[in-house]
Amino acid sequence: MAKSFINTQFKQRFLKNKGAVVSLLFIVFALLTGVFGYFIAPDNSPYANRMIPEIGSKKLGFTILLLKEKKQIKTSENIFQILLNGKTDNYTYIPITKYYFNNDSIVYDKFIDDGIVEKKFILLNDTSKNFKDLFLKQNITQQTFYLGTDKFGRDILSRLIIGIRVSLSVGLIAVMISLSIGIFLGAIAGYYRGKIDDIIMWFINVVWSIPTLLLVFAITLVLGKGFWQVFIAVGLTMWVNVARLVRGQVIAAKELEYVEAAKVLGFSHSRIIIKHILPNILGPILVLAAANFAGAIVIEAGLSFLGVGVQPPQPSWGLMIKENYNFIITNNPMLALAPGIAIMLLVLAFNLLGNGLRDAMNVRTI
Repeated sequence: MAKSFINTQFKQRFLKNKGAVVSLLFIVFALLTGVFGYFIAPDNSPYANRMIPEIGSKKLGFTILLLKEKKQIKTSENIFQILLNGKTDNYTYIPITKYYFNNDSIVYDKFIDDGIVEKKFILLNDTSKNFKDLFLKQNITQQTFYLGTDKFGRDILSRLIIGIRVSLSVGLIAVMISLSIGIFLGAIAGYYRGKIDDIIMWFINVVWSIPTLLLVFAITLVLGKGFWQVFIAVGLTMWVNVARLVRGQVIAAKELEYVEAAKVLGFSHSRIIIKHILPNILGPILVLAAANFAGAIVIEAGLSFLGVGVQPPQPSWGLMIKENYNFIITNNPMLALAPGIAIMLLVLAFNLLGNGLRDAMNVRTI
């Protein structure tokens, strides 16, 4: 009964915080977008890496006709493979400005640059109207690049959508690693105290004294550059905050009556920590986890911007800023601003969610 009442109070307080509710909805939307990204993105090739150099660095809303030319090697994937890795392009995409049929061939103007075209043609096996209509339907498409293209002619919107996966994945895995290490060490230090506490606190203070970015660099250089290495590196640098928080909360909770009662009943130390203390200090841990999630996204973006994080062609918002930041002062600033705005919105959402959880759980009175 009491538990149900607490849950009802939590829901009421949380729902009153409009910023937290909107942030939660935005995070859910970002999560669904990341999971089903290859079914949503206009470019569903692996890593959204379809390069069309002729249309590089185009502005928002750029629209052009694309002629699809079949490749020699044809591949096929099932729905699960497409969900995970995208669909391999079986076509080469040629930008064109116009086309028309001329007897047994189709003549088209290949787009080279603004105002520059090259006239080419393709011989047709059949000159019937049905065949021509089928050819146009299967091989010529019009595409709008809503956020423009980068210098390689890749769709910025598609890379933003697929890049969500990196940001959410690094946040999730880094938080899981940091919580696992931090809760374990913090709980042991706070519960047993004495020499164990002194040793763990000495280790925490040593790690705490090293600048976060420098520590991430060191771990990344040891593990190497790459997708999974970034997750581990970020996670191994964020556990200190968790350990300090858990230690303090455990020290305070250890003196409460329900812990004393559990000791009198003869419960083991591990049971007291896991089943009695940790569930009652979950509120502050969740708030810190939300803040660490936001911090992990920023650190990953910084590492990718500096070239030691996610490596091309895999899309990462930080890497996209690195590849396009010089366009900020030229004619197409959106190439770098779009991923920057995406990082800002996602980090803001997690921070607001953390504030909402703090208020709803009444963490400040714990």
